[in-house]
Order: sequence, then structure tokens, then C-alpha cells
Amino acid sequence: MNQTTHRRIAIVTDSTTFLPPELLQEYDIHVVPQILMMDGKTWLDGVDIDPPAFYELLRASSSFPTTSQASRVTFQELFSELSQEADGIVAVLVSGEISGTMDSARTAAKSLPDIPIELVDSRGVSMKTGFPVLAAAKVAAAGGDLPAVAAAARALIPKTRLYFVVGTLEYLHRGGRIGSASKLLGSALNLKPILEFWDGTIQPVAKIRTRRKALERVYTLIQEQLNDGEKLHMAVVNIAAPEEAADLKAQLEARFRPVEMIAVECSPVVGAHAGPGTVGVAFYSE
Repeated sequence: MNQTTHRRIAIVTDSTTFLPPELLQEYDIHVVPQILMMDGKTWLDGVDIDPPAFYELLRASSSFPTTSQASRVTFQELFSELSQEADGIVAVLVSGEISGTMDSARTAAKSLPDIPIELVDSRGVSMKTGFPVLAAAKVAAAGGDLPAVAAAARALIPKTRLYFVVGTLEYLHRGGRIGSASKLLGSALNLKPILEFWDGTIQPVAKIRTRRKALERVYTLIQEQLNDGEKLHMAVVNIAAPEEAADLKAQLEARFRPVEMIAVECSPVVGAHAGPGTVGVAFYSE
């Protein structure tokens, strides 16, 4: 008979993280879908629309997609359901600087004062959120309590970097998510800027003339972050650019020999803001 009782902490994130299904299943991670709207129709991000279907619609439509954060009620219902079997909940969510998701979750948590809930603002999106989510999930799977699980996510947030190159700045600009990279709009028509999601917003890193040189610069930026002997965890993200992402993944594996490599598509909601042709690299070292 096992004499040790492990407390169960449920892990929640939102669909902008878009972790691969096998990781969601392995670590029992619960996903709150964001909302996508286009041509008078509404979809739940990653639930009733996936990336291929979204980009097919995008090519066929003359309108521009819009998005909305998951509602307070959606979080409230999930938190209540999870509380029936979990001793606590840790929700690691998209940056509060670019989305009202944290506000929805915070309001939901306040309405459920008897449920132990820790909310963590990842200050990022995609795998800048995803790596902290996985860190929390691994501690939860090992039997960690609520403070330990939340601390694992928070500790990884400042260590995780996300560099990316977009196909065009138009989507970030029209979606209102361009942040301080707005200074590039007038000069970047013929450039391929490297952007970074850092401290909650999108920030410009470098203006490069060709996409190939931009990706080469990304390799240099990664190298500058590393110290000898560190174990490197990496993820390649893409928006409707699978072939380029596969090549990027192969290059990163050959150059850096990461101990972990994850290939991730971005969700339709993230694709609506960054646009087709985006590729990026998220990473941290230990």
C-alpha cells in the first residue's frame, strides 16, 4: 500500500499556447479556447477550427479576422469542474499586455473564493507561454503542491525567449498587437525584421534585408544567450509555413543539439494577429 498521498494540481492554459496534442494528453493540461471571428461567423480557437481550415478561409475571404478573449464564464465553468477532483489549479496564460484573458480568469477566480487558484501571466504567447506551462505540469505530475507548481512556471518566464520573423507586419498592425515594433512600419516594406516577444509585448530586435539573413541572425542571437555546457530546450513555431519551419528545425538541431525540440503550429487566433508566413524559435537553457 502506498503510504504517500500526492496532492493533485490541475494545469490550465489558453489556446494561444497551442501545445501539441500529445503533450496536452501526457500532462493532462486543460485548454480554454479563445474566440475567432470572420465573415460574420464565430469559432472556438482550436476546437471547431484548426490552422489549415483557418488559412483556407483567410485566402478565400476579403475580410480581416478579429479575435476576443475567453470569457469569465468559460473560466468559471472550467475552474468549478476541475475543483471537483483537484486540490488546486494553476492557470498559465497569454500576456495580459496583449489580451484580456488574464482579466477574465482573474474575475472568474474571485467569484470562486473557496477554490485555490494561482494565475500566472506568462508575459508571452505561443511557446513563450508553452514552456512555463510544461514546467508547471511536470512539477504537478511529480506531486508538487500549489505554490511549487506556480513557482515552476514563474521561474521559467524570464528565461524563455521567443524570436520570430513575420511574412508581413500588416496583421500585427491591423490587429493592434504590434507594440513598439510599430516604429518599423514606415521603413520595413522591403525588410524582414526580427521581432521578439519580451516583457509582455512585441519588440523589434533587428532590421534585415532578406529572410535568409534574418534567420541567420536569429541563430546568432540564440548563440549569444548560451553558455558552454547548458542544456538547451527549443521549439519551432510557424504560421502556414510548414516547409520553412521544418528546415529551421533541422538547422537548429544541427547547430545547437538541444535536449528537447518541439514543433508547434500557432493557433488560428495567433495566426490572425501575426499572419501567414511567420516562423519563430522559443528557447531556454538550464
